[in-house]
Amino acid sequence: MSKLKVAVIGAGSISDCHLQAYASNPDVEIYAICDLNEARAADMAKKYDATHVFTDYKELLALPEIHSVSICTWNDSHAEISIAALDAGKNVLCEKPLCQTVEDALEVEKAVHRSGKLLQVGFVRRYSDNAQILKKFIDAGELGEIYYAKASSLRRLGNPGGWFSDINRSGGGPLIDIGVHVIDICWYLMGRPKVKSVSANVSNRLGNRAHIKNLSFYKAADYDAEQNTVEDMANALIRFENGASLLVDVSFTLHAKADETSVKLYGDKGGAELEPEISIIGEKFNTILNMTPQVDFKSFDFMGSFRNEINHFIDSTQGRKETLSPVEDGVEVMKMLCAIYESAREGREISL
Repeated sequence: MSKLKVAVIGAGSISDCHLQAYASNPDVEIYAICDLNEARAADMAKKYDATHVFTDYKELLALPEIHSVSICTWNDSHAEISIAALDAGKNVLCEKPLCQTVEDALEVEKAVHRSGKLLQVGFVRRYSDNAQILKKFIDAGELGEIYYAKASSLRRLGNPGGWFSDINRSGGGPLIDIGVHVIDICWYLMGRPKVKSVSANVSNRLGNRAHIKNLSFYKAADYDAEQNTVEDMANALIRFENGASLLVDVSFTLHAKADETSVKLYGDKGGAELEPEISIIGEKFNTILNMTPQVDFKSFDFMGSFRNEINHFIDSTQGRKETLSPVEDGVEVMKMLCAIYESAREGREISL
């Protein structure tokens, strides 16, 4: 069987995670890399033995031999490139968020349906071993009905700058960058209930705190301390039609003692934590039990999850599996993100 030729559009930092995972898949040949910066694309192509380099994604998509593409570009181009790739007959793995607006998300969904091709949204936490372990417990009824969840992704100093802090290219700050992951994994594990309403606050009181010294943090390649047009913190209460609720808070910068990532779910028979470490809480013989699964990684296994995600994507394009993160879920998460920003902007609860 000949290998499937894949391409990666966008050669920034997240593309390296996709490329490492593709390189470890025996069914795949990394065929082409595209980036607006030709030197960066060429460097990635050399690193992963790709034979074709492009600066125009349309030229890449014109190659009939390309089977699938990963889209790892700025958020403002996700919808445009996804639609073009689908219409060109390619399967698509699009990094999160699916796009910047609900309207664009619905256009991507239409392109999936008319093309008959697969689009998998890059909700990588769904593909982690620990999330799938926990989902087995949930599906077996060990937690009962999940009626409440809490999600936090808090950085005390972590505005990456560059395109991440440019609202025109990113669409938002920590909410749309890192908050999307914890919101999505909670919603997924809760059974993807239909959203009823959203009430939220967004603030930009601290800026990017570029004046801080003696504490390092990740900076984008085009970091510019003078440029920052995104929020530094957001919090929200999301209510669902089944009566459940999700409380979330996220930040790029906050006067906190330490960074914090937490994902917690509460049901009427038991509870669970995915982050900071996987744990399951229950009752036996009138006694509360804290159960700790014996696993290789108690917290999120970053590269292992990307390998799982890429392998699942390839299997799904071949009909061996169904994607865990279809375009429809990307649309629903986009509705939540946009409702959070709308609620904060208008100072009222938003009904969906």
